[in-house]
Amino acid sequence: MELVRRVKGRTFTWDEDNQMYECRGAIYYDDDHDEIPEPELWEAALILEKELNNEGFSAEAQHSEKGWVEVSLL
Repeated sequence: MELVRRVKGRTFTWDEDNQMYECRGAIYYDDDHDEIPEPELWEAALILEKELNNEGFSAEAQHSEKGWVEVSLL
């Protein structure tokens, strides 16, 4: 697995222990004041998810707290 993948100017680093790429962006909030991913970063994560799926992996983009976005291999 590549240690670093760049998508739309964002750098996703490989986390071997958790079998995922991760990248941190700004923290955004929706109308209910829930944390949501930075829109441009989320778009990059969806592109990476598609790229990995096209390469034969089963991948899923997700976001967590504090601006983190992950693309996990399933």
